[in-house]
Amino acid sequence: MSHPSAPPDRSRAPGLPPVLVSAYAASPAYGVWDPALEAELLPALCAIDGVVGLEIPWRGALHPHDTDWFLQHVPAAARLAVTPLPWVMQQCALRPGYGIASPDEEGRQAALADLRRIADDVRRIGDRSAAVVDLVALHTAPRGLGSIDALAASLDELAAADWGGAQPIIEHCDAAVAGQAYEKGFLSLSDEIAAITRSGAPVGMWLNWGRSAVELRDSDAVTAQIADAAATGRLVGLSFSGTAAVDTAYGAAWADLHLPVAETDPVARSLLDVPHIADALTAAGEVPWLGVKVSRRPADRTAADVARTVADNLDAIRRGRVRAAGTGG
Repeated sequence: MSHPSAPPDRSRAPGLPPVLVSAYAASPAYGVWDPALEAELLPALCAIDGVVGLEIPWRGALHPHDTDWFLQHVPAAARLAVTPLPWVMQQCALRPGYGIASPDEEGRQAALADLRRIADDVRRIGDRSAAVVDLVALHTAPRGLGSIDALAASLDELAAADWGGAQPIIEHCDAAVAGQAYEKGFLSLSDEIAAITRSGAPVGMWLNWGRSAVELRDSDAVTAQIADAAATGRLVGLSFSGTAAVDTAYGAAWADLHLPVAETDPVARSLLDVPHIADALTAAGEVPWLGVKVSRRPADRTAADVARTVADNLDAIRRGRVRAAGTGG
């Protein structure tokens, strides 16, 4: 099933590009399977003003519990981004040499084989549902051991894969930094850019504000990293997700916990606030997509609760856009 790579012109939030919501960060169903809740939540997320679709995880299959159920219940006309990051992290724990940036050839080929399986599943979505996959995320594992040469070779090989019309993107995660504990520990942004440039493969880039903050330990430095990515001309999207410098009710300091925007839940102690959103949007320029990747509040129980949390965070991003435009907010 072919489709245009450009996002649709429907349901756009004022002043914002089309927005994808991370389903697995928001939904409790990915931890505890609740088909009734999930069946209510997926369309509720897609119905939020400005949201055009979902980021969905690949964990060896399109759904961690029931792929046929998912294909029957994915909202019609939803635009999707498929991310195998949860699977990649699981495989890294089992096989330290696993990843498309691995200098270990066996580990690199194992990661490429999984991505070919993902390409098959992406085409299944097009064949068996009314949803459309626009983006497929690639991640530059292994942890702390990546190689520009290996990543460039992998991108060359993946360029021949049939992605069903979807665009592969490298989602930058926190890089391995000497003397600092990491969450992901993948390649640096500069190394990822170098590998894409060397390969010449038609691969875009996606940044996540929170993951960059985990790496850089400096909220203001995230803006410069976003600007660096935008300067390549390959920045396809930017997700808004927070982190905290201290332990909170959501979890440990500097963890990749998808904290909400600070103004929406002060308990989270999130470093991501409206002024930093404004700076990030300015640095990103005319980026085609935005993502909202926030965990549900601890007290959220129903689909309506979760949808309200996501909508509150999207409203904060709108206020950031207004501030960036210099019109108040």
